[in-house]
Order: sequence, then C-alpha cells, then structure tokens
Amino acid sequence: MPSMDADPATPVARESSSSSENPLLRASNPHVSELEQEVLDEYTRLLGNVNKLSDKLADLSGDPSSLTLDGLRVLERKTATVCTLLKASVYSIVLQQQIFNESEEQKQQQQQEQPQDGMEFQDQIGNEGDVSFTGRFG
Repeated sequence: MPSMDADPATPVARESSSSSENPLLRASNPHVSELEQEVLDEYTRLLGNVNKLSDKLADLSGDPSSLTLDGLRVLERKTATVCTLLKASVYSIVLQQQIFNESEEQKQQQQQEQPQDGMEFQDQIGNEGDVSFTGRFG
C-alpha cells in the first residue's frame, strides 16, 4: 500500500490538523488507501462545515428575534406605503384616461352634430332665398 508521506501534493497542514483527532485520519497510515484517505479528508471538511453551521445557528438562536421582527415590521409598513402609492398612481392614470376618452367622444359628437346643423340652416336659407315664382303666376 502506498504511503501518503511520499506524495508531495499532500499538504502538511491537513496532516497536522487531522492527526490530533483520529490516528486513522493521518496521511501516513499504511492501512488506508489513497482513495480512502481522500474520502476521509472530505468527511473531515464536511464535519468542519457542519460544525460551523451549528455554531452560526446557535448564534442566531441566541439573538433576540424581536430585532428581526421589528425590522420586518418596518419593511412591511414601507412596502404597504409603496403599494398604496402605486395603486393611487394607477387609479389616477386610469381616471385621466377615462376623462380624456369622454372629452374625445364629446368632441366627435359635436363635430357630427355641427355639419347636420349647418345643412339644416342651408336648407332653411335655401327655401327662404328662392324668389322664383312657382305658383299661379309661374
């Protein structure tokens, strides 16, 4: 079985940190193959990460959650204010569009009524201005 001492790629720091915990994790152990040693090293790193995570979770659970809740309440109020302002802006735009559309419809109706009024006026003028004699004298 190959010894890990002869491998120059093996860092010395890993050997010294893992040798204090378990003698099987030492890189110089002749009963562990190279692949097994790599697996053991990965498990050692995983254990370190899980311990760090555990420490972080302990710190978070120790902090008063009221600070977090207060921060979330402030954020909720700000979000509600922004939502209300957005709704008001959208309502204002929709209302302005309705007013604009109604004024356009009124203009179109007035334009349609004006030519008809003009035609009636011309008809009235046309009959009154006719001086031809079509009656008994014509």
